[in-house]
Amino acid sequence: MRISRTPHLGYDDPMNATHTNAAGLRKPPALRPGARLGVFAPSHPAHALFPDRYRAGVAALEALGYTVVEDPLVAAGKSQGYRTAPPIERAQALMHLWLEADVDGLISVIGGQNSSSLLPHLDFAALAARPKVVCGYSDVTALHMALASEARLSTFYGPAVAPSFGEPGPLPYTVDAFTAAVTGAAEERRRLEPPSRWSREGPRWSGDDWRDPAKRVWHDHPGWAVVRGGEARGPLLAGNLNTMRALTGTRYLPAFDGAILMIEEMSAPLDRWERAVTHLALMGVFDRIAGLIVGRPEVAEVGDAPFDHTQVLLEVVGAHYDFPIVEGFDCGHTHPMLTLAQGTEASLKVDDHGPVELWLEEAMVAPPAEGGAEAR
Repeated sequence: MRISRTPHLGYDDPMNATHTNAAGLRKPPALRPGARLGVFAPSHPAHALFPDRYRAGVAALEALGYTVVEDPLVAAGKSQGYRTAPPIERAQALMHLWLEADVDGLISVIGGQNSSSLLPHLDFAALAARPKVVCGYSDVTALHMALASEARLSTFYGPAVAPSFGEPGPLPYTVDAFTAAVTGAAEERRRLEPPSRWSREGPRWSGDDWRDPAKRVWHDHPGWAVVRGGEARGPLLAGNLNTMRALTGTRYLPAFDGAILMIEEMSAPLDRWERAVTHLALMGVFDRIAGLIVGRPEVAEVGDAPFDHTQVLLEVVGAHYDFPIVEGFDCGHTHPMLTLAQGTEASLKVDDHGPVELWLEEAMVAPPAEGGAEAR
């Protein structure tokens, strides 16, 4: 990740102060009570295919005090099978929500496979001029990476409307982590802790099982696992590994220099996991980062192999690198999940026998903007 503190795009700062984080990415203003939260669908049309689950997520956000504003495609229930609409229409809907709809922050409906299709159609200079909270995970990684590299904005790898807030609940750990991140309610320096239990997605959305919390299978959380001890300090770079790798060779993928890299996958069968981490090694990523955090995948088949994901990772990394490595992290496709802002300075201290100490060394947001939702 580029460490320069000088954004390469100009913008007007109404507060006459530039709030950047450790990576030189501009922090968005914190969300105030009653903030207007825009919902966009950069890829998969879960709002149309699973409307009950989506509406449950909207209701949960409204119960937290947000006013939800849908982008034009979501509001119209648009769907083209695997995607919401053609790329240029999805990009226009996002630009409209960001620049014209008078919203304070944005959150994705869900991920998908094709958020990267929007990137050539976005006006990054216009987006850079109005930093906002932007939250989502999985395929939304493409937008996170592009907004960091092209607009120099810090965005949030965190929950989405349908899968996260659409939980019958939703889960307090997820909600509390999101709230602390986007409102700046937590102390500037704080230690991140694992939840007491975790779960895979479990019940399918097409039926009614998802409405019953008892249908979800929970596991006691053993704590984040130490793969290799050590200490690191640097800006966080968080994302879905498959989506990051799809940006290889483009201008939209930030540099990894000095970063504490958090990667996660929805599905990580062992053969694909070996290919993915080998790709990172061949890209030279492991030559540049300060530390590595691996999220727990929802599906992690080992098959007939007499080894596991940890052994494959160590095989690829080998003795060539000495950065600390942690796995089983809660920020991705299992529940509950943390919310992390790109470029936030973090410190990682890992004893070979645990526990993991992961600290955020700065707030993830700037002070609230004047004239925000609270003043309306």
